Amino acid sequence: MALSHDPLWPRAGAWPAFEGTADAVLLGVPTWRTSLSPTGAHATPAAIREALPRYGTTVLGPPTIDLDEVLRIADAGDVPEPDGDAGEARTIERVRELADASDLVIALGGDNSLTYPVALGARATGLITFDAHFDLRDGVSNGTPVRRLVEDVPTAAGVPTARIDPTRIVQIGLADFANSAAYARRAADWGIRVVTLDDVRRRGIADVVAEAVEIAGAGDAARVHLDIDVDVC
Repeated sequence: MALSHDPLWPRAGAWPAFEGTADAVLLGVPTWRTSLSPTGAHATPAAIREALPRYGTTVLGPPTIDLDEVLRIADAGDVPEPDGDAGEARTIERVRELADASDLVIALGGDNSLTYPVALGARATGLITFDAHFDLRDGVSNGTPVRRLVEDVPTAAGVPTARIDPTRIVQIGLADFANSAAYARRAADWGIRVVTLDDVRRRGIADVVAEAVEIAGAGDAARVHLDIDVDVC
């Protein structure tokens, strides 16, 4: 269905290609090949871009702000074949390039395996996840990125890595019946701050996020990677 056109109602998504510098940059990272369950996650960046024009660019505030008037937003396209050692290396390099030329990189997955190379590319020193799962499994998959960031496991291709102190990781929204006791113990042993879904309901999201930013953003020149996982059933 064609969308209506109103010159007084600008739509999201019609952002220019990235060319050297921007305030915020979109980057598609269509990971999917190592997913632990059947997935079409590689189609997600394109689906998000297709949906964006259904939204506007205005934040009501107060004050009312049109994001396109105060920010230079660009789209850097997709990382080609981001899975595997070579794909992770490409993702790290591209994210690093964009992070050095902008204030915010928004990586559109893909499954959760993208968290590892994107955090490395952004030189993240802290991590906040919004996810029902710990992602602390062994191996390499969409269930392992948080463990990989903590353990700093190099790959055969020599992908550059950077350790994230687990005491600067906050995991928000962990759910009952969606995890194992072993991984809950692993998170506790490593000092990861875990905020369950029940905790969020009880405390409220504003209080939880304030604590998360304080923990993940501690220290000088902190760079925090925010990971939001949406599971579609």
